Amino acid sequence: MKIRKVKLEDARRICEIYNYYIENTAVTFETAPVSVEEMKGRISEIIDSGFSYYVGEINGNIVGYYYIHKWNGRCAYSSTKEVTIYLDKDHTGKGFGTVLYNHLFQNLDKKNIHVLIAGICIPNEGSVKLHEKFGFKQASHMKEIGWKFNQWQDVGHWLLNINN
Repeated sequence: MKIRKVKLEDARRICEIYNYYIENTAVTFETAPVSVEEMKGRISEIIDSGFSYYVGEINGNIVGYYYIHKWNGRCAYSSTKEVTIYLDKDHTGKGFGTVLYNHLFQNLDKKNIHVLIAGICIPNEGSVKLHEKFGFKQASHMKEIGWKFNQWQDVGHWLLNINN
């Protein structure tokens, strides 16, 4: 897998990956597909804020991506960031998430991040295993906080203290 910084022209492929999860899973609590223009705006916002945003390619085709963003806008949380990772539905469970996370940790700006948070809709065994493989520990389990697909959904937060 080749990993490179995201470009705005990647928005269409990122939409294809992300919109699958919107329409078919509770992995994200968004309920309407995201347009390419909306995704370009989201990508620009993350990049313009100085955060990392990378895509993973196989034979020139984007099969996954990750980015880091602020977790909460309050000043006291400034050293706490959230990580988001998505893989094309046909590339899950094959080690590509591990490759992306290895890249993330090799390039992480540790002096400006104290804690990384991953929000995971529960159950999601694959995502939980991936995060725990990298040392994330479950810190919360919020029951029935989202309504999607005519049922209540749970969310957990996994935390990793970068400086330990």
